Amino acid sequence: MIAEVAFFFGGLVLLYYGAEFLVSASSSMAFRLGITPIVVGCTVVAFGTSAPELVVSLAAVYSENDGVSIGNIIGSNIANLLLILGMASVIRPIQINQEVIRREYPIMLAALGLLTGLGFDGVISRFDGLILSAAMLAYIAYQFQSAKKAMAAGKTVDMLADLDQDDDTSTAKNIVFLILGVLGLAFGAKFMVDAAVSIATEFQISPLLIGISIVAIGTSLPELATSVIAATKGESDLSVGNVVGSNVFNTLLVLGIVASIASLNIGDAVKIDIWIMLGTAVTIWVLMLIKPKITRLHGLIFLGAYIGYMVSLFNR
Repeated sequence: MIAEVAFFFGGLVLLYYGAEFLVSASSSMAFRLGITPIVVGCTVVAFGTSAPELVVSLAAVYSENDGVSIGNIIGSNIANLLLILGMASVIRPIQINQEVIRREYPIMLAALGLLTGLGFDGVISRFDGLILSAAMLAYIAYQFQSAKKAMAAGKTVDMLADLDQDDDTSTAKNIVFLILGVLGLAFGAKFMVDAAVSIATEFQISPLLIGISIVAIGTSLPELATSVIAATKGESDLSVGNVVGSNVFNTLLVLGIVASIASLNIGDAVKIDIWIMLGTAVTIWVLMLIKPKITRLHGLIFLGAYIGYMVSLFNR
């Protein structure tokens, strides 16, 4: 049991650094090839943020553990909404930008609603995966156009803020980082999934519950760390954009790619968890419409709801 836990957290570390190396090396090489920052931001960086969820879900499907795969996606979305927003707003209340409430958040709701509708029959088929992937391409095109307009207006574009366009890392070094990133993601995902399945078997818990709980929390830790750091710096409003973007990419990109490769039997997730995900997202949006601010009290309620949800998972 100790070995499984060690492999799980070891895999998590490999996932984190694998994604970091992949994004850093890919971005640097893209700039050297003359690709514009806006294209890099909308593709390479966006993909990198969802890389841990993607490779974990792919590894789970490859090992025929659909429950871990779909559980990871649904669980990550719920963790983003309740755990991450809850932690960030407890540290510092979040003032919500009207653009997020009117445009970005409804796009996330549409993505979650699409997933719920496609999964209503208990299966995310390959055709469903293609629909999700097409929606992802449309979202990337929308992000690209929005970023172009923002740059033309002289505004800061969040997805480009952290890009180092003057990086002078050599091509050989970038290739090494790229290979290390891919290997880190691959082995990290395998370690995490194998350990999660072993833990589930040991405690006689379904793979779906393990995917929704410890696997989802593990793959959401980078977003959690980013949001907590932003909140301590007085930039907690970035947490909302972080959550919205992450949920859209988890739902459309990750699930779209995974389901396009192999149909997913989502079984019990349709009965309860997918509706909790959608209901949570809608409830938070209604709160934002009433008052564009997530207070510390809201944050405590979100955290309490997440803890309650975790407890209910293991009492089914």
